[in-house]
Amino acid sequence: MSQDLYRSVTDFAQDTPHWVQVFFEIGTDAGLLVFGALFVVAWWRVRPADPRAVAVAALAPVATAFGYVVSETLKSLVDEERPCRAVVGAVASIAECPPYGDWSFPSNHSAIAGASAMALALAWRRIAWLTAPLAVLMAFSRVFVGVHYPHDVAAGLVVGALAVVLFVRVLTGPTARLVGTMRTSGSSAARWLAGPGPDARVGAVAAGAERSGTAHGGPGGALHGGPGSGFHGDAHGDARPVVPQQRGRRGRREAAHRRVS
Repeated sequence: MSQDLYRSVTDFAQDTPHWVQVFFEIGTDAGLLVFGALFVVAWWRVRPADPRAVAVAALAPVATAFGYVVSETLKSLVDEERPCRAVVGAVASIAECPPYGDWSFPSNHSAIAGASAMALALAWRRIAWLTAPLAVLMAFSRVFVGVHYPHDVAAGLVVGALAVVLFVRVLTGPTARLVGTMRTSGSSAARWLAGPGPDARVGAVAAGAERSGTAHGGPGGALHGGPGSGFHGDAHGDARPVVPQQRGRRGRREAAHRRVS
């Protein structure tokens, strides 16, 4: 069944325009570069967050590498020949058929794609709408160019994703504690890598509020009725301006009282 599906896909690929074939041939490697850039963005955006979020983002590329190692280990155990050599009657592959000994099952490219998509989904859930379809497209491209069976790429996606889930689940706790230690480290490089954390953001907001309060309502400020401010405040801190006309009437009453006395 997998061989029949392989033939159908590769026959279709041969009938596509040349630019489509080139797109799929370079698409896998280009997709890996996109995932690499997203790893950096995911880490950067969580630097002000709690240590656990930073830990998951920092583990994402390492977990992806672990997924590749698991896939490569399985590949060395299964020893499945590439379909571009093994399938009788198949058209020539678009990509060059890998040499003998570079086995087919599972697809390492698909494992990396599945691992990257899962790692980014754990670190940045909102980006899953992009990473999951990208991983599937990258996996399909390996069949399209003729170097893998469909079951190779399906297994690669699953192996990579499961390896990441296991890796992140085991190491998130220790890594989060390490992030907390780095944030209090004397090394500026360590503090920069770990990020400022939520405490720094709260402190900045509190400092800004304190400066604002001093400017608008601090002791002796214009709204508290300091000397020469032209305001009177009651016990509740309400500020009422002294109207010049009221001061004039009060002054005339005091002058009349002094004359009578």
